[in-house]
Amino acid sequence: MQTLVLGGGTVGGFIAKRLSEQGHDVTVVEVRNDVCRELDQNDVRVICGDALKASVLFQAGATTADVCFALTSSDEANLLAGSVARGMGTRRVAARINSIAYRDFASFDYRRHFLIDRFLTQDYLTAVELARRIREPGSMIIEHFASGELELQDVLISQPSALTGKPLSTLKLPRDVRVGAITRDGVSHIATADDEIELGDRVALMGARSQVEKIKKELKTGSVRKRYVMIAGGGETGANIARVLFRRGYNVKIFERNMERCKQLAFQFGDSATIVHGDSRRKAILDEEDAGKADFFLGCTGDDEYNIMACVEARDLGAKACLSVIRHGDYASIVEKLGVTEAVSPYEVMARQAEGFMHAGALVFRNSTILNGPADVVEIEVGENSAATRLTLRDLKLPRPTLLASVIRDNQVVMPHAEFIFERGDVVVGLTDAPNVDELVKLFEAA
Repeated sequence: MQTLVLGGGTVGGFIAKRLSEQGHDVTVVEVRNDVCRELDQNDVRVICGDALKASVLFQAGATTADVCFALTSSDEANLLAGSVARGMGTRRVAARINSIAYRDFASFDYRRHFLIDRFLTQDYLTAVELARRIREPGSMIIEHFASGELELQDVLISQPSALTGKPLSTLKLPRDVRVGAITRDGVSHIATADDEIELGDRVALMGARSQVEKIKKELKTGSVRKRYVMIAGGGETGANIARVLFRRGYNVKIFERNMERCKQLAFQFGDSATIVHGDSRRKAILDEEDAGKADFFLGCTGDDEYNIMACVEARDLGAKACLSVIRHGDYASIVEKLGVTEAVSPYEVMARQAEGFMHAGALVFRNSTILNGPADVVEIEVGENSAATRLTLRDLKLPRPTLLASVIRDNQVVMPHAEFIFERGDVVVGLTDAPNVDELVKLFEAA
């Protein structure tokens, strides 16, 4: 695919190199001469110029590009340059956006206004990846779907209930909750109307967060011991992971060296998290704060060495698992030897998001890693006069197995029912087995 990367810095250069290695035709636009010279050593085309100028974007091929990633260090530059590329003819645009002010769609929808298909927030995506690795096995919040309103939880059925042993079609589940997948004896499959939930199953529930929690209680999934998490670093990554975890009932404690940042965090979190002003590399401080009792210790500062050292000290005190954000690939091979349970690279997280975006036609995004099984989670844009706009959901011949979990229409989440008719511009979030993706996408492509 013809790909345009605006900004050749650490993130942009990493993604450009990855996509080029996968066979995509990549052009990077970068304004700094020294960075341009460094990028020239990779197998990518480099335009040394200002991505905010239409003439530079024209030279880079924005009029015919399949996808543009606006990845400079400036939110405003990414919004404007991405919007100009889209206006010039680029089919789809993703922009790196860090400020929460631009991601607050309730105040103003910057994404729609600037014609951006997806916002990529590195700190938030890194936090979600950390959350995926420390929650119950197989669980994952997919908040990048439906602006955070759609959640997927993987729960263990530990007790019989009124919902077990009966076909799903007979259960009176809320309209905005779906049973997405069932894992039994280590084998996962997309749930169908005839499936029954049995004791010992792992069930993936998709829907609005409040309704998912309600169904979990009805399924009698059993109480889970409240876990204790310590976070080294109260920056955006640390704050994001804390928000994700305390909503799930975790006890959260954040270490932060900067006093002003501690005050900000204390104001933001109130009683939801404990804020400690101190250096989490110091064993005395960790010991005083009972780091040895932590179920998870997370190194989330912007300094790899700091994260590793804090994890090593916490591990020595008895923390059960230590996870660290690691930006430099050179450290990836040694962190396990130092006692770090898992390392998460923000650049790898961003690259996977970019890879999921590299599709033609109606397929907007594809993720093959959320569910532990053969199913892919896909986002598909409904095209004009497509089969989906002419037939009800009941009459659409969906490949089996397929579950259409939700529809995003005008930034609102809608759960489709049998008589539902799709409209041009809708974005469908669904689950299907990997070999079925192409067949499913055809139903939504413009005629």
